[in-house]
Amino acid sequence: MSEINKKICNYIAGEWISKAKSNRAFAIDHNIDEKTVRKILLPEGYRIPLVTINRICEAKEIKVSSFFKALDL
Repeated sequence: MSEINKKICNYIAGEWISKAKSNRAFAIDHNIDEKTVRKILLPEGYRIPLVTINRICEAKEIKVSSFFKALDL
């Protein structure tokens, strides 16, 4: 299970957080705490709640199902 969480976090970190102005800006723009962004960036990953994934997807204007398809799990 932890491998899935790591893949999710790595995808969010590589595709979206790394392209944001800052961790704080990403957090504000996606309605999540900055500490959550820092947890997502941890090398070992983070057990990211579905509600957090949903908030990020809403801010990106994509469906959660599209997000998981992009992960190609």
